[in-house]
Amino acid sequence: MTSKLNFSQKSKPRYRRRRSSLRNAPLRQENSIFQKLFSAIGRLSPSWKACIPLASIILLLSAYSAVAQSPPGDLPDTLTDTEQLRIALDTMWVVIASILVIFMNAGFGMLETGFCRQKNAVNILSKNLIVFALATVAFWAIGFGFMFGDGNPFIGFSGFFLAGPDNSPAIEEAYVGVFDSLSWTGVPLAAKFLFQVAFAGTAATIVSGAVAERIKFVDFLIFSLLLVGIAYPITGHWVWGGGWLADLGFMDFAGSTVVHSVGGWAALMGAAFLGPRLGKYQDGRPVALPGHNMSIATLGCLILWIGWFGFNPGSTMAADHTIAHIAVTTNIAAATGGIAATIVAWMYLGKPDLSMIINGILAGLVAITAGCDGVSVFGAAIIGAVGGILVVFAVTLFDSIQIDDPVGATSVHLVNGIWGTLAVGLFNVDSGLFYTGSLGQLGVQFLGVASIGGMTVLVTTLFWLALKSSLGIRVTEDEELKGLDIAEHGMEAYSGFLKDNRGMAGGSP
Repeated sequence: MTSKLNFSQKSKPRYRRRRSSLRNAPLRQENSIFQKLFSAIGRLSPSWKACIPLASIILLLSAYSAVAQSPPGDLPDTLTDTEQLRIALDTMWVVIASILVIFMNAGFGMLETGFCRQKNAVNILSKNLIVFALATVAFWAIGFGFMFGDGNPFIGFSGFFLAGPDNSPAIEEAYVGVFDSLSWTGVPLAAKFLFQVAFAGTAATIVSGAVAERIKFVDFLIFSLLLVGIAYPITGHWVWGGGWLADLGFMDFAGSTVVHSVGGWAALMGAAFLGPRLGKYQDGRPVALPGHNMSIATLGCLILWIGWFGFNPGSTMAADHTIAHIAVTTNIAAATGGIAATIVAWMYLGKPDLSMIINGILAGLVAITAGCDGVSVFGAAIIGAVGGILVVFAVTLFDSIQIDDPVGATSVHLVNGIWGTLAVGLFNVDSGLFYTGSLGQLGVQFLGVASIGGMTVLVTTLFWLALKSSLGIRVTEDEELKGLDIAEHGMEAYSGFLKDNRGMAGGSP
């Protein structure tokens, strides 16, 4: 304590002498232009002074943009007015679909918060909000290049920071071959990137729910960067980047495996390495830790349901007639998934559990995502219903093997991501077993599920192990009992409101 006081006393004279020397500096002479500038600034109001740093940043950025980038080129003169209008409509549709998918982050945030306890609400909301910001930067920097850049059948090696090998911003030509195969011609690269970064953010958000209420905030952020920057785009390149699975004919139209199963595998490994929440298992038997707000969980489900109309129809990357069929198959699968889960939960658990209704709807949506463009409406109804049945038994299965997943993310996204991808090999009207009698497509689908699953498990296991051995991925027991809102963020979600003491500090876990 004495040393700190002595340091403070010794510091003040030096600080005064420094200010005195500055007053006598040559730059302060009467006829100096700097004095006039400083004097003018001194007469400004505080609000105008606050604008000076912002104006400086804008000036620097605009100068950099003018030097480092050339403006985007116009459309070729050879295009007719009709073709230009078509490109404009396609671009508008892709941007609107992207916004719908990005808005799904609000749905995930509401769903996860409602399914978890009130003492962790701020933590869950914080993760769901910041994860999309992190995913955007990671995917822009390296993920998009790994996924869609020119390279080999396993990984792309160009297009980092949306720039080509010569650092030119106009890199459409670098992706023509890939985008042609996906009917992405005519849509600007910026729209393609926006749509794909929305998907990348979804994969990371899936993990949040499975590891909720006991993971350190910083570890989740680091893992999200690694997942979106490395693991997700590498396996995505195999399917959507013109990779080896695409060459074999693997079909995953909107990402049952590329997005949902990858997020589900990463979530499963995270939940396994973290272990169950305190109080979740007593004498080896699972104990319910009810969510604190099923109202916002239900709202989250409805937001996700609506957002899926950007997720699946938007994957056409064109405003054509197929988006109507895809929207209908998507909606039918969600409906039958919710109905099937309600009935099965009622029979199996004795009550029509709201959490099962919610997860049944989401299970149907995940399941139809892979084949929404190529199955009939009746086929979509069956796929969704099977998904709703699977999710009920998957939740109880993971509970029985002590994989603690507070929101059922692994049951919804992993289990039904696998089912939906395999269902393409059964229900696709052009190549499915039930229509052609051939097992070829089903075999390719199984190979894709196994290879992407194996790669994701391997890479994410390395990520989790590295974080666990270095930073430690789980909060302390005291922090978990107190709640991550206070322990990690120093605030409460419901400050000033009367709260249930269960689950709070000093109460049950």
